[in-house]
Amino acid sequence: MYYIGIDLGTSAVKLLLMDSEGSILNVVSKEYPLYFPNPGWSEQEPKDWYEQSIAGLKELTAEFDKSKIAGISFGGQMHGLVILDKDDNVIRPAILWNDGRTVKQVDYLNGEIGKDKLSEYTANIAFAGFTAPKVLWVKENEPDNFARISKMMLPKDYLAYRLSGVHCTDVSDASGMLLFDVKNRTWSDKMCEICSVKKEWLAKPFESYEKVGTLLPEIAKELGFPETTVIAAGAGDNAAAAVGTGTVGDGACNVSLGTSGTLFVSSKTFGVDKYNALHSFCHADGTFHLMGCMLSAASCNKWWMDEILKTKDYGGEQEGITKLGENHVFFLPYLMGERSPHNDPAARGTFVGMTMDTTREEMTQAVLEGVAFALRDSFEVAKSLGIKIERTKICGGGAKSPLWKKMIANIFNVKVDVPVAEEGPAMGGAMLAAVAAGEFKSVEEIATKFVKVKETIEPDPELAAKYEKRYQQFKEIYPALKPVFQIITK
Repeated sequence: MYYIGIDLGTSAVKLLLMDSEGSILNVVSKEYPLYFPNPGWSEQEPKDWYEQSIAGLKELTAEFDKSKIAGISFGGQMHGLVILDKDDNVIRPAILWNDGRTVKQVDYLNGEIGKDKLSEYTANIAFAGFTAPKVLWVKENEPDNFARISKMMLPKDYLAYRLSGVHCTDVSDASGMLLFDVKNRTWSDKMCEICSVKKEWLAKPFESYEKVGTLLPEIAKELGFPETTVIAAGAGDNAAAAVGTGTVGDGACNVSLGTSGTLFVSSKTFGVDKYNALHSFCHADGTFHLMGCMLSAASCNKWWMDEILKTKDYGGEQEGITKLGENHVFFLPYLMGERSPHNDPAARGTFVGMTMDTTREEMTQAVLEGVAFALRDSFEVAKSLGIKIERTKICGGGAKSPLWKKMIANIFNVKVDVPVAEEGPAMGGAMLAAVAAGEFKSVEEIATKFVKVKETIEPDPELAAKYEKRYQQFKEIYPALKPVFQIITK
């Protein structure tokens, strides 16, 4: 049988066709616009997601036996706010995860409601990207739209609804709304009251691997798929990517070097760090996970190469970097502010330590190291909760760099496993569909069977010791500059 994973990203939807043995048969990507109606705002039209997904499904399966398609599931950009009226029509463009308009609402939630209460109700505190502050923004700034709300959903859940007719969500994606009681895997009555959200607006939460319904007859006819095609709840993009890299079970870790960067640690037990520096979410395998999310990771290197050095030769720029662990130049990778662990929208990208003999190679090295050091900040928080992490998977565009992988291994001082296939959330979505269709008993079972490691980078004790010294220096820089950032961003 065939299974389809749909990765609803910020710039494009990526669709993947997988067979019952885990072989990837085809991959298709379809782009759609991103709108910036005001500085700091970021929106998309849900109809674009749907139209491009349907076009992508047709192209993906054109050369294959469509009667063998047994399931579809999703990995999707998290935190976005999609609101529907009583007729299930979209009320306004979706407000996305990287939208920064909710500073006032975040300050209200964290300050006046209080971080302790938010953590008690949801296991998390408010961040500018989360969904609940967006709801408050709509209430305060677009009261007519707020009055029309009949249903509220996340981006990939809108796709699931259009394909199945079911208003649904999954526990991993719902965890990022700040409306969800993560510990008990249900909606938080207290947060709904605080945010003026009616419970009937919210979809039923499913486990990521659960069947929510089947393909609507008219959609099945248009696509040529069986009407019995299972639609599974799916997961938020990071949880879906974790499934795709086999980061399931207790203490498994994944580092993603994508546009943003994440440290993802799965855990069979629920846990929250005392500073709420990491997100505490439900995992797609039925357990929990901790996640540190930095807003700029591989995008820092892209900015440095494309905008500053004016080159596309990423590999060539890294060839001259040989003195690892000895760089006196540091880079804070906060080009878009920062989420984990600092939760500081005012933080800025900064070079520190340059002298007259600083070279181009040292500054390039500092950019790569700065991202790795910043990810280690989240890694240290996870370790402080008693989670023992001896190795990590790695994925994302930045993971194509042998140098960057070596830095991660030695800065974290853990083994770094590189999966054979790295298709991220789309692969995870297809695997969740296979579980929902009954092909596998659990997410762990399919991950164990499908995910293979092609390479392991071992840390070098001498180099790891050098990087330990550099990291201890790095982590002093942000606290020293935090007051400056507050001044220069006023």
